[in-house]
Amino acid sequence: MLTPPLSLAELRQLVRVVPDFPKPGIAFRDLTPLWGDCTALRSLVDALAERCRPMACQAIVGVEARGFLVGTALAYVMGVGFLPARKPGKLPRPTHGVDYTLEYGMDRLEIHRDDLQPGQAVLIVDDLLATGGTAAACTTLVETAGVRVCGYGFIAELQHLAGRQRLRAGVACESLLVYS
Repeated sequence: MLTPPLSLAELRQLVRVVPDFPKPGIAFRDLTPLWGDCTALRSLVDALAERCRPMACQAIVGVEARGFLVGTALAYVMGVGFLPARKPGKLPRPTHGVDYTLEYGMDRLEIHRDDLQPGQAVLIVDDLLATGGTAAACTTLVETAGVRVCGYGFIAELQHLAGRQRLRAGVACESLLVYS
């Protein structure tokens, strides 16, 4: 028998704040307790699916690695496929790739060229929206293949870092747990 879903307030209580990680002055929002609790995981996936369903995506692109955790479950619930946006050298077939700047250096995302269909509507999913650099890079990556980003979905958002401003204007963006 399934337990009733958790409210967003109850999900928020499960998130741990780890001070000074990964460097001094950063208050890291640790979402792993959400994935380790069956009821919390079901609740967050169902809540995000409900918010993202109107975006009418044809596939979900999850950003490595934590976007895979949420993205695959979300794809299952929404009845669409899942496509991984990976770090370099992880995919065996020809890829599209994009380099991007992080607050602490450079990185790269890649996706199989033949996984994306021109005109396809995709939802970009990750665990956390902070500065928006990774989600913006993923947008560039899929648009290179002629794919249309129909929305963004995140478990949490650090609103004070203004990550939404770096995302595609006019495209829906949903975050379950918003921290100001």
